Amino acid sequence: MRQRPIPRRTPGNLPSDLSGFVGRGGELSELGRLLDASRLVTVTGAGGVGKTRLVLAAARAAADAAAGPVRPSDAGGPADPAQERYFDGVWLAELASVRDPALLELTLAEALGLTDHTTRPPRAVLAEHLAERRLLLVLDGFEQLVDETADLVRDLLRRSPGLRVLAAGRRPLTLDGELSWPLAPLDPEEALALLIERTSAADPAFALTEANRALLAELCARLDGLPLALELAAGRLRTLSPAQVLSRLEDRFALLTGGSRGALPRHRALRTAIGWSHELCTAGERLLWARLSVFAGQFDLDAAEYVCAGPDLPVDSVLDLVGELLGQSLLVREETPAGVRYRMLESVRIYGAGWLESLGDARRLRRRHRDWYMGLATWCELDWFSPRQEEVAALVEAELPNLRLALECCLDEPEEIHLGQYLAGTLWFFWAGCGRLTEGRHWLDRTLEGDLGLAGPEYESSRLKALWVLGYVAALQGDSVASMSALYECRDGAARSENPVAAAYAVHRMGCLSLVSDDMTRAGELLGSALERYREAGELNSNVLMCQVELAMALAFQGDLAGALSLCREVRDICEERGERWTKAYALYVLAYAALDTGGTAEARRLLAECVAINHTFRDLVGLVLAVELLALVTVAEGHPAEAAVLQGAAEPLWDGVGMRLFGSGYFNAPRLMCQERAGELLGAERYASCARHGRTLSLDALVERALRGPEPAPVTAGPLPRPRAAAERPMAHPGAKSRKPAGSPEGEPAG
Repeated sequence: MRQRPIPRRTPGNLPSDLSGFVGRGGELSELGRLLDASRLVTVTGAGGVGKTRLVLAAARAAADAAAGPVRPSDAGGPADPAQERYFDGVWLAELASVRDPALLELTLAEALGLTDHTTRPPRAVLAEHLAERRLLLVLDGFEQLVDETADLVRDLLRRSPGLRVLAAGRRPLTLDGELSWPLAPLDPEEALALLIERTSAADPAFALTEANRALLAELCARLDGLPLALELAAGRLRTLSPAQVLSRLEDRFALLTGGSRGALPRHRALRTAIGWSHELCTAGERLLWARLSVFAGQFDLDAAEYVCAGPDLPVDSVLDLVGELLGQSLLVREETPAGVRYRMLESVRIYGAGWLESLGDARRLRRRHRDWYMGLATWCELDWFSPRQEEVAALVEAELPNLRLALECCLDEPEEIHLGQYLAGTLWFFWAGCGRLTEGRHWLDRTLEGDLGLAGPEYESSRLKALWVLGYVAALQGDSVASMSALYECRDGAARSENPVAAAYAVHRMGCLSLVSDDMTRAGELLGSALERYREAGELNSNVLMCQVELAMALAFQGDLAGALSLCREVRDICEERGERWTKAYALYVLAYAALDTGGTAEARRLLAECVAINHTFRDLVGLVLAVELLALVTVAEGHPAEAAVLQGAAEPLWDGVGMRLFGSGYFNAPRLMCQERAGELLGAERYASCARHGRTLSLDALVERALRGPEPAPVTAGPLPRPRAAAERPMAHPGAKSRKPAGSPEGEPAG
């Protein structure tokens, strides 16, 4: 009997098209043909010609084709080439806001959804991820880093045979095998259609008539059919008639239409359109436009008011001026997880930046921008220990391009390096708690390497904070040498400067390093000492609670489950009182560990499900993979060895992002080994391997969904898994722990 097609969701991160795509049908078809013929296609053209819109439309078409119903292999019929070619999805990397070459690879990894805690070069992580995948990578806005982008793309294409790249830029990458396709402006009919569609969206009363058709067609011709220029014109047609727009364009910008000698007509037309919009702005609108150009990517109203307001631009006028710039299509409003935000198109931003430079105010505005984001980071660090923790994570994620710009500003002035150290250290919760260890290490290293002693002793606390955060990040990356070096330097500096808080953090992170190094006695001593120091200093935050959880882990690994339970229950209660979730997840992990030891598999599953959900929310890969592996042990104890094997297999790729498997720790590694041994006994080596292979194919979202759903009921349940003893001579996570084969074996394939 013929089987029904099986629907499959192809992963990707393409944004939805909010305003609709007008025209370009022939270009879309041609771009699809070029992608069939080459693994690298670059759409080139002037700013505003519509490169981004076109490549995104082509990418969405590819994603839609790849996400269609997939016919099982035994159902007959040829496979859809698009489904095969883009089996692993279509992914967009927006590079326009990236200025630092060192962040190019990190930005690309982020776009692909990669979280990597290791010290491996980001390029190696990318190459490994892409090596066996078949996907389309869309690169937009690489002009400021064209050489670095070309080098990266060349390397990835050589090492990843299933990778195809569709790029959009003002110039090609000039690589072997690249098909460069210059995008022409819209033809007259499409240009008119776009102008009418956008004007009608801004003013529902607008309509194309016989009286205005000729004037609108002339306007399209004067603007050379450039989509950005037409969008700007549509914004003006809300308040001006077509005749007025043409008159102003003709009479007041004759000089601009000339452009530079040898410039392409569409370059001159774009500058005409932007310059014309600039001239039609009021003095306040022009000033705000120039000042908003200091932002990278998105920004919110609060930031715009602080950075841009002044004696010549009252703060209470900024909201109305933002509204005017929105109405003129000079700003774009976007809904994000962090709330309503605004963005300036790159060509418009560059024009405004040039105007700001001509006013001689660029340096002051950059420093004011930096000051705002210093304050934002400070507030976010304080608010991390609150019910708004998830909102803080989303806000910092949205503001990352601006925070990078602020860090660069700090590094530009050697005498202000302490500000960079403060900012990089203050963002510890984002680096460690939200899957950003590699980028955090980058900024911490840069701010500390640039410390030439120019900041003065009054800023020593900023340096000490950067040091203990570096020690923390390096420990989580498995770089024990760098971690210990930074922590010793922090401890000694804290003693010299009589800084008890910095000393407490240094001792705490030394204890954390001992914990993942299997020196439980030393870990217990250091972590206990750190807790005493925190209490004496009156310090209470997520770090302090994490110290208590880590001490509980050390006790549990040594067999003192009662002490571990007492510490973690206290942490859980404080977290619930304060609304803190990130540290709570680690406390739940230890509580689940103890519940499993006493045979409470249902309670352990409940605790671990919450743990998995929290860690996934914050992209904390360390906490997530630990919880998944312990959940796999719970699953085999419940009598579902096939599902346990799937979870074990799914955890393996996660460890590639964390680094050394379970930090090389025998204690942390024991649940995985026990699960592997027990499930292997029940399933047999061949079936266990098959289930684990299936697990390795799961995406992160699919893994989390599966872990939260739990296994399907088995027709035959296994006997209870004999738990390792909690006694000191046989701690639960000891790598040599053995288990007894239960009486029965479950049947059936892994659920899902």
